[in-house]
Amino acid sequence: MRYLILPTALLAMIATPAFAQNDPANGVSEDRLRNDVERMVAFGTRHTLSGMDDPERGIGAALAWGRGEFEAASADCGGCLEVRYVEREMSGRRIPEPVLIRDAVAIQRGTERPNEVVIIQGHIDSRASDVMDAQIDAPGANDNASGSALVLEAARMMSRQSYPTTVVYALLDGEEQGLYGGTLLADFAAEQGWTVKAVLNNDIVGGSCGSDGVCERGYVRVFSDGTRVDADDALRAQMRSMGGGNDSPSRNLSRFAAGVAEAGAEEFAVRQVWRSDRMGRGGDHLPFLDHGFPAIRFSVAIEDYNHQHQDVRVEDGVTYGDTVDEMDFPYLASVTRLNVEVASALARAPMPPVVQVDGMVRPDVLLEWEPVAGAVRYNVWRRATDERDWTLRDTLEGDPAADLNAITLAPDRGDDWIFGVSAVAADGAESPVASAVPGGGFYPLPRGDD
Repeated sequence: MRYLILPTALLAMIATPAFAQNDPANGVSEDRLRNDVERMVAFGTRHTLSGMDDPERGIGAALAWGRGEFEAASADCGGCLEVRYVEREMSGRRIPEPVLIRDAVAIQRGTERPNEVVIIQGHIDSRASDVMDAQIDAPGANDNASGSALVLEAARMMSRQSYPTTVVYALLDGEEQGLYGGTLLADFAAEQGWTVKAVLNNDIVGGSCGSDGVCERGYVRVFSDGTRVDADDALRAQMRSMGGGNDSPSRNLSRFAAGVAEAGAEEFAVRQVWRSDRMGRGGDHLPFLDHGFPAIRFSVAIEDYNHQHQDVRVEDGVTYGDTVDEMDFPYLASVTRLNVEVASALARAPMPPVVQVDGMVRPDVLLEWEPVAGAVRYNVWRRATDERDWTLRDTLEGDPAADLNAITLAPDRGDDWIFGVSAVAADGAESPVASAVPGGGFYPLPRGDD
């Protein structure tokens, strides 16, 4: 069986009528998404340098509104969300004088393993042609009111249910000036000691046509780093010897998201793009990768550069500007449902195990891993070194009392395959596959000062 869709246990779980009835993705509202985007555009600009004090215009007003939407969602679920700002004065190349960077955050604590965390995020700030112009109107409808509306709708839908692990919903500031809000939240996650299972970054997710007139509504791109940026020279040498160039936690998170899409009820797919982001560009998932946290970026299938980072104008008969009328809200609803499905699956699942492999100069392969909290069994996967997808190889019942789980696979030759293991909960919720390569575990690597 291929890992083209979902791990088999989770696929069986989502096929049950009870799960389908309670699937929070079913409640995603295209009308609410549109209303949220229009409200954010109405702030005129959400430029990071536009100030925090004006109650009607600018980034401060937009963040206060976003926090209010989180608080309304919390009220609807009986106070299940801890709503707060995470903030710090920051400066840099596009922030010449220190300014307060503020993220609006809602935390839905897990009922069993609250330190395991899934983050759904999008940046709320906007810009026009001149990245330093904080006064001109910068509607930022697709970039990135679309991602912010997705985050708010995910909070409304997912807060209606409880999960064994924590879900964090975040509206980030300062992305256009240099990924400041992402850096702030990544630092905050590390300071809290969170075990970050996944970061789903949504940036430009509400359009379906490009500036060349080509349209694509059938898929969303998911960007993932192949090698760990937190690896040191010794680990990179191990990866070169043992494999690992295509098996980072983020790459397996991308495979997992593609599987969720393929198992979904609607015909909407993930196109995996195996690079950290678009060519020469970046997003708020990158600071999390710097910390060693698994992170991926969702973005439209085709970008429209005439309606992104542009002053609103008509020039030589061409309309420019990131306005609401250029968006595709049914497409945004599809990306939102997919995010909710992926985040829900991850929040129900155990952490992926950290797997060690011994397959050198022997006719079989030994896999070993420590027990994972919340797991009752483990699925063992393999993949030819030139293949994209996992194939189910074996299943091993978990023993919580065991110091170590182990399985010997024969006649599998270690040189010819990449191996991995996923953890399965009692209700069938299954983690992404963790590759049995150096750096394949879903945890930050030890640093020299740790």
